[in-house]
Amino acid sequence: MSVDKAFREMVRNEIEAQLKPLRDLVSRLEAGTSDLDRLRNVAEQLAPLASAVGPLFGVAGGGSRGGAAAPVRRGPGRPARSAAPAPVSTGGKKRGRKPATEGGARDCAIIGCGKPSRTKGYCAAHYQKLRMLEKTNRRPGAWVDYAEANSVDDIKLPRGRAAAKALAEAQKNAG
Repeated sequence: MSVDKAFREMVRNEIEAQLKPLRDLVSRLEAGTSDLDRLRNVAEQLAPLASAVGPLFGVAGGGSRGGAAAPVRRGPGRPARSAAPAPVSTGGKKRGRKPATEGGARDCAIIGCGKPSRTKGYCAAHYQKLRMLEKTNRRPGAWVDYAEANSVDDIKLPRGRAAAKALAEAQKNAG
């Protein structure tokens, strides 16, 4: 036997030894999937019986595939939800934005923005800009709270070195 053949045989034996546990595992998984297929077939055969008999024992019929919701698994330490329906609120303040038909949705106060207003008449982006302008004492007089839709001109803030100069000037004027 040549050295080449001996080396190939040694490598083949080593690979076989390393792959043996993996092959055993794959064969067990294949056997398990056939068991699962048989179990699935039995469950499908019993589904009509379960939907017919289930309501007699207080179980919703149809199973999870039939459209009924499966019970939600809760994490450890979390109490199970009671079967009683949630209390219905009869009064009090309702949260959220009013529907557009009730005057709840209006455009941002900045001319040409077009986004729906969120707070004080401004969209989320322009409200953040308003907060930053207030914090640095650079709020323009036209930027008032609860301004009418599309009634305020947008301002372009300086960037970089010009912004630092504008902040220094605003701080000098403020104090």
